[in-house]
Amino acid sequence: MILIIAEKPSLGRNIAAGIGNMQRRDGYLEGSGYIISWAFGHLFSLVDIEAYSGYTSEKPRWTMDNLPCFPEKFRYELRRDSTKKVDSGIEKQFRILEALCNREDVDTIVNAGDADREGEIIVRLCINNALHSTKAIKRLWLPDQTPETVAAALKDMKDDSEYDDLANEGFARTYIDWLYGVNLTRFATLKTGTLLRVGRVIVPIVKAIYDRDMAIKNFVPEKYYALCSAEETDGYKVELNSKKKFSADEYSKALATAAEYNACEAYVSSVKSKKDTISPGKLYSLSKLQNVLGKKYKMSMAESLEIIQKLYEEGYLTYPRTNSEYLATAEKDKIKKIIGLCAKLGYPVVFKDKKTIFDDSKIESHSAITPTYKIPDKNRLTEKQMQVYSTVIRRFVAVFCSEDCLARRVEMTVKVGELEEFTLKGLTILEKGWMKFDDSSQKDKVLPPLSKGDKVNIDFKPAEKETSPPKHYTIETLNNYLKNPFRDEKAAIDDSVGADDAAEYRAMLEGVELGTEATRTGIIDNARKSEYINLKKDVYTILPGGIFLIESLSRMNIVMDKFKTSEMGKTLKSVYRGESGIEDAVSLAKREIALCFEKRELPPEEDTDTGFFGDEIGKCPLCGATVIRGRYGYGCTAYKSGCKFSVGAYICGRAISVSNARLLLSTGATVKIKGFISKKGNPFDAVLRLVDGKCVFDFQDTPTYGQMNDSSGG
Repeated sequence: MILIIAEKPSLGRNIAAGIGNMQRRDGYLEGSGYIISWAFGHLFSLVDIEAYSGYTSEKPRWTMDNLPCFPEKFRYELRRDSTKKVDSGIEKQFRILEALCNREDVDTIVNAGDADREGEIIVRLCINNALHSTKAIKRLWLPDQTPETVAAALKDMKDDSEYDDLANEGFARTYIDWLYGVNLTRFATLKTGTLLRVGRVIVPIVKAIYDRDMAIKNFVPEKYYALCSAEETDGYKVELNSKKKFSADEYSKALATAAEYNACEAYVSSVKSKKDTISPGKLYSLSKLQNVLGKKYKMSMAESLEIIQKLYEEGYLTYPRTNSEYLATAEKDKIKKIIGLCAKLGYPVVFKDKKTIFDDSKIESHSAITPTYKIPDKNRLTEKQMQVYSTVIRRFVAVFCSEDCLARRVEMTVKVGELEEFTLKGLTILEKGWMKFDDSSQKDKVLPPLSKGDKVNIDFKPAEKETSPPKHYTIETLNNYLKNPFRDEKAAIDDSVGADDAAEYRAMLEGVELGTEATRTGIIDNARKSEYINLKKDVYTILPGGIFLIESLSRMNIVMDKFKTSEMGKTLKSVYRGESGIEDAVSLAKREIALCFEKRELPPEEDTDTGFFGDEIGKCPLCGATVIRGRYGYGCTAYKSGCKFSVGAYICGRAISVSNARLLLSTGATVKIKGFISKKGNPFDAVLRLVDGKCVFDFQDTPTYGQMNDSSGG
């Protein structure tokens, strides 16, 4: 008897459909020599910090006493509910799995987790905790969930040990994310008094949006003049934009130059024209599909993934969490059958054996998303499900379309005397071909039908323009950035710039990307739910909570940028390739985290340690009550009684350390603190002194009015 353990009940039902003649039991199906049962996603989770320190309270209080926590051996337990008790449904299902694994008539157990690292370890944990003897363990690897694929995969199962490297990477990621999340979330929360969700990937994602929005906020536009002409020639508008720029105070010079241009004769110096065959876009990876759905239908990444996942579970699409836009060479026969089905639906498709479609070197675990043998009844899909399915099948048809897209590329050069040469480019579609099916068709720019030597009418004028700030991240540009955060910044900002294919796949295979195709959507959604970022239509912006997160971590010297995250990603990829082990990756994470907890011994004038939320600082100079460290500074605990004494934890861009705050309350003055920044951006040093219960600057050596006025408002 063969026991198959699926990751979810829906997958269990689809596997049963591929076998047939299965009878329902309590928590499993049985028949035709198989038993099929399932998990509910994660049945197990890593235990919390308190389990390692022996603390057993149901509602433990976070404390620095058990931080940082670096377990010698990570421990799992059955997942608990919101009350910290083991979920009764999970407990029951695990006991069913345990009984089935140890049934005497079961000689083979099949890991049927989703075909990725997470699915691999979800079912492994179930088997490892349930099985009390040695039995054969196989792996069912499903690129889609159609009955045909299930039946074929059951005949071609490998030993689960062949997926050990995939499992090792999955466990390493889980341990590392636990180490970062648990240690630094607690540390940052205890420091600030505000729950800050700190994670290995969520922080650099929020920081990318923060940095972009700060660049937009701080952008100072500069006015300039450009020479432009848009006169008609033979009924066609010919736009000529000079490369020459003039500053805001050079209008008269721009006017004179325009007159100089207009005094010349403009003519077509050359026309190049050639027919070209336009190639369709590549098949979709998850993020590229989400980019299109976000841009066209304003679907958030979480919404689009939910729909794509549903279509996969219904058997209409192949496995969704793929980072590749290519197909495996071993899939050619399967693709031929799907093309045959598309042809029966009336699509003009033909099989194409091209390197731009089939390329094993561009596939890590899964091929691009395509339709399957199973064609949905349009009336049974929701409007949004139909939008997603249609987007996938249209791209598939475009890639394998038997009709080429033919166009004429035109490049025209216009000379204005000997002063400047202008190059105009246009694309005219002659035969649409595959563009009839793919929604992402190119827009044509029509050029006037002019020939070499033809005169062009001109009327150059100075046009007032402004330099533009960077653009906010959209679903598409953020996704592109996360897939390769070290790609040229211009390509990440400009929607019209295509990613360099080789560079993108090199980044993906080396682990340079931030997050993975499987996790990125969930992490971004968590950032939204935590109110760090906002998504309106398809544009991301930073929220006050996100600003507080990034600036608080910066003040705590917790560096979690794209450089460190991508280095960790490279290490995890080396685990996947079998070049290093789980402990190598975990040790690197421990070293990085330990640095965040190192207390730097600095002299009082350079000290920036603001202590922890709730630290007692001293007595209030106004009422004598206790002053404690609050969220934004040091304040009197008698504020409810009307005492308004407080000192900011950050003044003029400089952290006021606990040691200096205590010195201020006990002696009335701090040491001379270095590194203040005035409103005008000038650095200065100063003593903080209490005068009538208020904190003021005392410059001691240089108490000039100008310096004090420049630094006012601290």
